[in-house]
Amino acid sequence: MTLDELINALFPAGHNVRVEPADVLCGTARYDGNRTAAVIGVVNAAPLGVEGALALAGRVLDVIRDSPGRPILVLIDTQGQRMRRRDELLGLNEYLAHLTKCLVLAGRLGHPTLGILYGRAAAGAFIATGLAPDALVALPGADPMVMDLPSIARVTKLPEDKLKALAEGTPVFAPGLEHALPIGAVTEAWPENELATRLAEALGAQPGGPDRRDEVGLERRGRLKAALIAKRITREAADA
Repeated sequence: MTLDELINALFPAGHNVRVEPADVLCGTARYDGNRTAAVIGVVNAAPLGVEGALALAGRVLDVIRDSPGRPILVLIDTQGQRMRRRDELLGLNEYLAHLTKCLVLAGRLGHPTLGILYGRAAAGAFIATGLAPDALVALPGADPMVMDLPSIARVTKLPEDKLKALAEGTPVFAPGLEHALPIGAVTEAWPENELATRLAEALGAQPGGPDRRDEVGLERRGRLKAALIAKRITREAADA
């Protein structure tokens, strides 16, 4: 499914979504009749650099200021953060953190935030666009990862064969959609023929609730410790 096909399938009621410089997506769209959502994203498998992260964060802040409660959708197809010396010297990690904080702020202020992964998402760009919203859904062709196994092998100095064996039994460690679903990082996988209906249902949920991804991971038996540890910390902090 091309980007244009995806946008038209998600928003059959109409949209003004456009691709801007740095392969950043921006605009608004109608869903579920005449309801309106803000649409941002990084597309065309482009890397997310300083300019793109700043533009996306600015758009989120514009929505918070001008359109209280408006849902924010993040469409994602990116090879990861841009690996250039210039971006690193400018502090790309801080720009990605800024984007993450803006999306988290939007959720806390009552904006439903939803990531829609239709291509690849890797590394810091995946965290800032896919994991920062309240929920992340995957479409056919989605390929999420924080780091692929060859890269992990280079960093850890462990043989790639050993990492593949570890990945079989530890979903939180492994790349790919088949591992992202069990740990709760991806909430749902949507079929192509139900996109508009699924979108309306997802955005109809009440925003502002607690992040349940650790509990979802426990329910799906892919992330066994996070929810229990988080509850213990909360309980002991309350008793202190």
